[in-house]
Amino acid sequence: MKKQINIIGVPMDFGQLHRGVDMGPAAARYTGLEPKLCSLDYTVVDQGDVKVPVRDHRKVNKQGGYLKEITTVCRSVYEAGRQAMADNTFPLFIGGDHSISIGTVGGVSHDVSTGLIWIDAHADFNTPETSPSGNIHGMPLAVLTGEGDENLVNIGRKGKKIDPENVVLFGIRDLDAMEKERLKKTGISVYTMRDIDEQGISSVANKALMKFLHMKRLHISLDMDAIDPVEAPGVGTPVPGGLTYREAHLFMEIIADSQKLTSMDLVEINPILDQANKTAKLAVDLTVSALGKSIL
Repeated sequence: MKKQINIIGVPMDFGQLHRGVDMGPAAARYTGLEPKLCSLDYTVVDQGDVKVPVRDHRKVNKQGGYLKEITTVCRSVYEAGRQAMADNTFPLFIGGDHSISIGTVGGVSHDVSTGLIWIDAHADFNTPETSPSGNIHGMPLAVLTGEGDENLVNIGRKGKKIDPENVVLFGIRDLDAMEKERLKKTGISVYTMRDIDEQGISSVANKALMKFLHMKRLHISLDMDAIDPVEAPGVGTPVPGGLTYREAHLFMEIIADSQKLTSMDLVEINPILDQANKTAKLAVDLTVSALGKSIL
């Protein structure tokens, strides 16, 4: 029997400069997320959106941008993820910028060690001290491994939420200098676009999944800027040379075949920067592939 999928929108854009990513959940719903999941015989419950303050009514904190607002929203997201896992359902979080993952990953790993595949052009492994921009959406993975502002690190439960040894970075191709040095000192497995180019998507995908054979839970955090901007133009920080349409779908299909996936978040869909909802449509199709849609 398939698990119930709970769609949880997190329309937050406090973690970065570009406006519009808060409309990501609406774009995914408009593109047919729920009926496409229902076509795979899942029971789907759309729980609506987590409450997010209106950004236009907020003042930027000189230290940490919208730190207070991000902390508040991620606490709510954490609880939503924790409750979904307690109810034995599959939480599907739709962002919003990537800082929502501080709450999503924290919540789904509340009481069980969880594997994490971070699919992204960037590592999001900066801290306030290393970040060139200061944007919190470039810090969530560092926060989840216990480094960064203590307000964010201690959301839900104190300290790190994920062991670095249980993290795979996939599709990476744009790292800041100090971020690169920090990554080298961790146990995080990193598969760059060069690895994928040289070894092929199937080989690298299977290597990544081997890391989680012993784990009961696997969470995917899919940032749409992992995909090449030709296929996914509607993102705030596009980087050329990303995953192709078929590479991305094959990776999702291989993840589905593993039957390990227990939760997921989909982030950084920006309809303002998109072309005819192209990025949202691809995001929904990739999600459906990860949850079991196959060619035959």
